[in-house]
Amino acid sequence: MNVSNLHVAEATATTEAEMRPQSVPVNAYEATGAFVVVAPLPAVTAADVAVEVRPGDPATLRFWSHVRSAGPRDYLLHEWEYGGYERQLDVPAGFGGGVEATLHNGQLVVRVLRGTCAAPLSINPT
Repeated sequence: MNVSNLHVAEATATTEAEMRPQSVPVNAYEATGAFVVVAPLPAVTAADVAVEVRPGDPATLRFWSHVRSAGPRDYLLHEWEYGGYERQLDVPAGFGGGVEATLHNGQLVVRVLRGTCAAPLSINPT
């Protein structure tokens, strides 16, 4: 690893250790056979994102990602990071039988399938 890459890796680790995860706005709706959640996750890849559904009354959906890159910059305005996203929300009754997720063009789409969530479900988007 060259000095520049090492500096970026150190800055990224420091940023992630010191920051609070960024809350993510969502749109959610019921489709045939699924509770669907759509969320913007700019500047991360599918491999950076984790999605889980946990049983409970109600079941919960949680998704998050780590900081992708936080190279040292002298920002004039700095309102968001490249990652460090997290969101948790309740799943409506009758959903939790499975989970599917995709991430394309900075948009995460999670489908929580009909059924009962008997055990935690964890996936990475495709």
